[in-house]
Amino acid sequence: MVKTQTQTRTQMQTRERMAVSAKHMVLAAFFLALGIIMPFLTGQIPGIGNMLLPMHIPVLVCGYVCGWQWGLAVGFVVPLLRSAMFGMPPMMPTAAAMAFELAAYGAVTGILNRVLPDKEAFVYVSLAGAMIAGRLVWGIVSIPLYGVAGKAFSWQIFMGGALLNAVPGIILQLVLIPVIIMSLKRAKVME
Repeated sequence: MVKTQTQTRTQMQTRERMAVSAKHMVLAAFFLALGIIMPFLTGQIPGIGNMLLPMHIPVLVCGYVCGWQWGLAVGFVVPLLRSAMFGMPPMMPTAAAMAFELAAYGAVTGILNRVLPDKEAFVYVSLAGAMIAGRLVWGIVSIPLYGVAGKAFSWQIFMGGALLNAVPGIILQLVLIPVIIMSLKRAKVME
């Protein structure tokens, strides 16, 4: 039986999609590993690690590079896996709340990167949108998680955790991530 051009084209598109899926899976595993390893760079001084937010960077980049699905998955797994493996961050309520926060980061960067125009300025827009969404998700999820852990979650804890204590990490992310993303786009690593 002779294959038609449509069948051949469909088979080629299927192979291309499978290759892209495999590439994204490997890259997502790489970002997951980075998310587990990077806190060791600042782990000896917990105050600095809490301010620089080292787990956030690979998750945000994963959302841009691999798409929202992989960004969401990596973001959700990294803090839980790191907590289970090393006891840091503590599982309840910290790692559990971070799982939702980082999942939002990865998902929102992937979604906004896809729907916004492919211009450098929109890397900042999608990053800011993801950072705001992640912090809001963290606050909302923290209310019941802190309650289950027998702790009160107040407005002061939210402001301290979401903004005040995180200012160095926010600045680092706003400087570093756009440079990484624009470099990856120029190198044609991202489709």
